[in-house]
Amino acid sequence: MPLFAAIKDKPVLVVGTGEIADRKIVFLQRAGAQVRVVAGADFDESQIDSVVLVIAATDDRELNRRISDAAQARYRLVNVVDDQSLCSFIFPSIVDRSPLLVAISSGGTAPVLARVLREKIEALLPTSLGRMAEKASYWRNHLKTRLTSVTERRRFWERVFRGRFASLMHAGNETAAQKILEDELDNPGSTGGEIILVGAGPGDAGLLTLRGLQVLQDADVVFYDHLVTDGIRELIRRDAEQICVGKRAGEHSVPQHDTNQMLVDAAKAGKTVVRLKGGDPFIFGRGGEELQAAAEAGVPFQVVPGITAASAVTAYAGIPLTHRDYAQSVTFVTGHYKADSTPFDWSHLAQSRQTLAIYMGTMKAADISEQLIQHGREAKTPVAVISRGTRVDQHVAIGTLDDLATLAKDAPMPALIVVGEVVQLHSTLAWFQHTTDTEGFGSSVINLA
Repeated sequence: MPLFAAIKDKPVLVVGTGEIADRKIVFLQRAGAQVRVVAGADFDESQIDSVVLVIAATDDRELNRRISDAAQARYRLVNVVDDQSLCSFIFPSIVDRSPLLVAISSGGTAPVLARVLREKIEALLPTSLGRMAEKASYWRNHLKTRLTSVTERRRFWERVFRGRFASLMHAGNETAAQKILEDELDNPGSTGGEIILVGAGPGDAGLLTLRGLQVLQDADVVFYDHLVTDGIRELIRRDAEQICVGKRAGEHSVPQHDTNQMLVDAAKAGKTVVRLKGGDPFIFGRGGEELQAAAEAGVPFQVVPGITAASAVTAYAGIPLTHRDYAQSVTFVTGHYKADSTPFDWSHLAQSRQTLAIYMGTMKAADISEQLIQHGREAKTPVAVISRGTRVDQHVAIGTLDDLATLAKDAPMPALIVVGEVVQLHSTLAWFQHTTDTEGFGSSVINLA
């Protein structure tokens, strides 16, 4: 039967010395116990009389049995390390968000499995939960004088723990969170929702940030782009509404101003709104434009950065963006820009010993190649076109700058172009095991160098 025991200032006996005993002692001291430690040779059964529980951590099984028998005869709880048959209680795997604790136990049958589950739960539970619990404890008495019924108080805490108060606590803004709590108490349901802009990373669900995962678990509605993979969407809270507002060349897409308005309307309806974007939302992702609309509408917002494609897919392709022998700088460039934008400074982009990471550039690959060569970049500069990077169907095409148009033609989307001498390192540093397909561009690696 699982129990949480208050052992603060209570005497606990640990019999044994060594690494295992030390771990138990640290654990008990963190719980506030008064730990008494004796070596196995110094153990006497009378030492059990004045303690509430006993830990046997010796390497002598007969001694451990004697300790267990003596403890149980005195109705003291006893744990014998690594010997379930001699235990009257066992230590669970614990997720510690003090004062909030989560304990996982297999009843001693599969302790490693319990630890694996603990690691998964650790990833889902923000470290701020402990501070949230402390604030809730402080406000409970105040709440009882304002909300007299149990039902009213329960609904209050449900709103608070699922709303902007919790979001601000997770973001570390306790001052603003306190203000939200006070406003909610004065005028229940008045605090509204918020927009959280989240970078989903380059595609591999394992590259979503821990904070991003936690936010997806709290969302009421998620607006996502086409670049967000199914693996990422599987991590969204099951009952959250999911709405695609992505944009693709040649296909129907949601106009940006409509997306902005939908985000604002959902937040004003009191929902926790997640705007989920591939890569990092502030790098060629229009995240800034969407948050400008939120700011103009008076809607609160947060940003959870993501791993941008340039740093992720090049790493998976074994191409470092900088290297002391090949490149001293890297520039991120978009090949897709507004018609009234200032033209590229090609003379700057064409500098040698610089890496160019070009997003959304495959449709203009011929022009990019021509302009860079015309402005001084060597025609035989190594280039790579990395398609669907970090995913199981990742493709890497290697060649030279004068071949860029051929490499980019019919490249699966999304694709990133890399220009620079660092591309040469692909042959040595490529490590990601991905699928192969022998037909046409489907080969995992094409080399036109």
